[in-house]
Amino acid sequence: MAAQKHTQTRVAFATIVGTSIEWYDYFLYAAASGLIFNELFFGPLGSTLSTMVAFATVGISFLFRPLGAFLAGHFGDKLGRRVVLIITLIAMGAATALIGFLPTFESAGVLAPILLIALRIVQGISAGGEWGGAVLLAVEHADEKSRGLRGSFPQIGVSIGLLLSSGALALMTSIAPGDAFLEWGWRVPFFLSIVLVFVGYWIRRGVEESPVFHEIAERKEQVSNPLGKLVKSHWLLVILASLVFMGNNAAGYMTTGGYIQNYATDPAGPIGLERGPVLWVVAASAVSWLVFTIIAGAVSDKIGRRNTYILGWILLLAGIFSLFPLVNTGSVGMLLLGLVVLTIGLGFTYGQQPAMYAELFPSSVRFSGVSVSYAIGSILGGAFAPTIAKGLVSSTGTTASVAVYLGVVAVLALAATLLLRDRTGIPLGPDHEDEQSVSPIIGVGSPQLTSDDGDRHHPAETRSYMN
Repeated sequence: MAAQKHTQTRVAFATIVGTSIEWYDYFLYAAASGLIFNELFFGPLGSTLSTMVAFATVGISFLFRPLGAFLAGHFGDKLGRRVVLIITLIAMGAATALIGFLPTFESAGVLAPILLIALRIVQGISAGGEWGGAVLLAVEHADEKSRGLRGSFPQIGVSIGLLLSSGALALMTSIAPGDAFLEWGWRVPFFLSIVLVFVGYWIRRGVEESPVFHEIAERKEQVSNPLGKLVKSHWLLVILASLVFMGNNAAGYMTTGGYIQNYATDPAGPIGLERGPVLWVVAASAVSWLVFTIIAGAVSDKIGRRNTYILGWILLLAGIFSLFPLVNTGSVGMLLLGLVVLTIGLGFTYGQQPAMYAELFPSSVRFSGVSVSYAIGSILGGAFAPTIAKGLVSSTGTTASVAVYLGVVAVLALAATLLLRDRTGIPLGPDHEDEQSVSPIIGVGSPQLTSDDGDRHHPAETRSYMN
């Protein structure tokens, strides 16, 4: 038991550090898009269009996430979770560091934005493959009663990545204020990725492979074409799981996608706050996001993933419709309050996601199912959310239109959640493949689950996963 706890702790630490580094890289670009890249790489397009194009490059990377998810899912189900995580970490870090060396439009012309977009695509492919492996390592190493909590650990890597990227940029605005920040200060956080990747690689090398995959490999039960099996047998589940993530991702990309940072600091906008305080506020909101993500994971172990999600969607809707009225006061304190309120709902629709996703898919195609659902959900949700928000405000003249857009997406995600049965506590091992393959979609298949030995599982024995 002590050895198992020690292994779980090592896995938790490794997934937190690894995902924090990955998302530091990813969000650093997103924050820089509305603060730096719009001027240095797309400036000739004009103020509004350059910002929209810069945000669009954030979204373009999402279109390549499915490619990363397909590759990672295929090889993760065949070769294991750990090897995929090491590859994605190195690819992400290399792309981020190279962005720091790029020439600007002024010195290289159109080549500069082309190279920037190419490196952002590499980031997208890496992000598409990273998440599924990290969360499955955490969830499949966890015991049944703490699956939600331990699955939330790689999730907090997202908020830590936001905290680190915003903090690094905010720090550089103090070290290199004014024109110096645009000349060279913004590059330093990108260079820092080189160090972080070495740290992440060293930590991930020492992590044991998922026990579920070990068991699959020992039985030589790897599926030759896991992606094909997923599409053939679980396509509707993939769609619903994608829609569940869509609502969280669209709202989350108001900060992780750089929209709030640009909106609050735009000198021609209605607020015009200083860049440094806004970045520090976003960093502080990342801390509250982290806290509520962990709480949601733990709560889901008590009341079930589905119930936690329903609560989360209600909280997120409250956060969405209070965000811009608070931001538009022009007060840094109200901006902080608005973002903190938003992160309550973000956390409660995020912390339980790894455990829920793992419990939805059979072990033989789990990496593919989790990764592809996540990638599609991110395209539907956050990919172009900052660009859409910028366009809505430009065309309507009010941020209320953005709140309505985010609210509709959240309601669609709630509807998808209600169509899924709660499978909290379902066994994850390959010896329960038949049980896991029964559709979790309400109205599709039978909720009565039968084990390999023919014994009927009862709700009291399996907690809530048949409900």
